Amino acid sequence: MSRFAVVGLDHRHVYDLTAGLLAAGAVCVGHDPETSDPRVLAGFRKRFPDVPAVSRDRLLDDPSIDFIVLGSVPRDRAAVAIAAMRRGKDVMVDKPGVTTPEQLAAVEAVVGETGRIWSVSLGRLTSPSIQAALDVARSGELGRLVSLNSLAPHRLNRALRPAWFFEREAYGGIINDIGVHSIDQFLAFAGASEATISASTIGCFGTPPQGFEDFAEITLRSETMTGTMRLDWFTPDGLPDWGDGRLFLVGTEGTLELRKNLDLEGRAGGDHMFVSNRQRTRYQNCGGLPVTYYRHFLEDVRDRTGRMLDGGQVFSVCRLALQCQAQAVRFAPTPA
Repeated sequence: MSRFAVVGLDHRHVYDLTAGLLAAGAVCVGHDPETSDPRVLAGFRKRFPDVPAVSRDRLLDDPSIDFIVLGSVPRDRAAVAIAAMRRGKDVMVDKPGVTTPEQLAAVEAVVGETGRIWSVSLGRLTSPSIQAALDVARSGELGRLVSLNSLAPHRLNRALRPAWFFEREAYGGIINDIGVHSIDQFLAFAGASEATISASTIGCFGTPPQGFEDFAEITLRSETMTGTMRLDWFTPDGLPDWGDGRLFLVGTEGTLELRKNLDLEGRAGGDHMFVSNRQRTRYQNCGGLPVTYYRHFLEDVRDRTGRMLDGGQVFSVCRLALQCQAQAVRFAPTPA
């Protein structure tokens, strides 16, 4: 039975990662109480009251711990992951796994030296609807894929954000932070490990503090298809979810749409899929489909494989996100 510890209680994503691993059969043996946001620590202790507080060094030095779950401030994640891998532990890290090309190169080098697993928890891996859409696309029902368009709006929830959330050096920029999900999706549907950046734009539309990146658009091209992705922090408070994420696929013989968070026609929950082909249209509620990421990660730890997320692929995704971030045209329009 795999044993893990949680290090870096700085983002609420660690709640879902911990819960998913526990449901898959792993045992959480400790958490590092050091945090930049006491609310995250309090939330973790409320959800997992039986997980003891243990200092970071003790957790990293404990030979009985197989891997760590890492949710530190993004700029610190690479250093902690490297320390863990050099002490014989695999790593499951919240996105973004790194914030600079130098960090990515250092992590990749240590993975090569140690043979440890470094898995970034990307949205595709824990989304039942995206997994269902990939199955449809790979079945040939849509014909040859031509285009992907994705919308990834997020709610800012300013009152819940710690100071580092608004520091570009801390999170690596909007594309590196939340755009990495969209880039990973595109590569998955294209069946590719690389892509050409056709366009990349970052907008600062006035969300305080000045210069905060609140909007971005990316256009990528593989050898077989194109993809356009929009990211923003403009989900209105009146929407009953943190965002209205959508994915559109166009194939030579059909189309597919995902409504990831909610259905405006009133169907309950998220993970709604709509498919149109030459014979019919159909709807599928994907919300009850299993999430296999956590179970497969534990199998990878046990068997020393890369079934859920190949190591080379995750480096390609992170590298492309950093390149899109660096090459982006900055847009800060003057208010009317």
